[in-house]
Amino acid sequence: MELYRIITVEPGKRSGQPCIRGMRITVRDVLEYLAGGMTVDEVLTDFPELTNEDIRACLAYAANQLPRAA
Repeated sequence: MELYRIITVEPGKRSGQPCIRGMRITVRDVLEYLAGGMTVDEVLTDFPELTNEDIRACLAYAANQLPRAA
């Protein structure tokens, strides 16, 4: 998966937050929906412009923000 092809950052869009493929849907939005109890299928139903790969990219992006164990 090419994470940086899917997750984009544009200074003038959503205050520079990481977004999905240049859309106005942020990584944080997707993570909050999932953390709030929505399933991946529910997120994809509510946002048909998203794909399974987009959801995986959000999770990978979030994981990459955490420090690695030494």
